[in-house]
Amino acid sequence: MENMPALFADHIHNWPDPAQHAFHACRSLFHASAKALDVNPLDETLKWGQAAWRPKKSRTGVTLRLHWRADDPGKLGVFMDCKTDLAARMQTLYPDLPANDGRRHIAIDLTATLPEAALSHLAEMAFSYHLSPKLRAQTG
Repeated sequence: MENMPALFADHIHNWPDPAQHAFHACRSLFHASAKALDVNPLDETLKWGQAAWRPKKSRTGVTLRLHWRADDPGKLGVFMDCKTDLAARMQTLYPDLPANDGRRHIAIDLTATLPEAALSHLAEMAFSYHLSPKLRAQTG
C-alpha cells in the first residue's frame, strides 16, 4: 500500500522482516475494510507508541493498534479498546486464533499464515462500532 505516513515508516524500520510484512498486510486490510464500509478516511497515528487506525469521522468506530516487541519477536500484537466487546466477539467467532485475552489483545503468530479473514472482520467491527445496530449486525 502506498502513502504510508513517515511516522509509521520510522516506527517499524527496526522491526524484523516478518513483522514489517505483517504490518503492511494488516494496514492494507484495515484500509480495505474501511473502504468497504464507506468509513474512509482513516486517521493513522501512533497511540501509546503503537501504530493506530480509526475512522476520522467521529462516533463511527474505535481504534485498532498494532505493536511488535523485541522480547516476543514471533508475534504481532493487535490491540483494541478494552471498553468494547471486540476481543470477546473475536474469541467466539475465531476460536482458533492462537492468543486472544478476550479483553483487548490478540497476538498474531508471525511464523504462520496471516489470518486475513479474521483481521478484516475485526477491522469491520471496530471501524463500524458506533454505527447503527443494523450495520453492526452485518459485520458480526
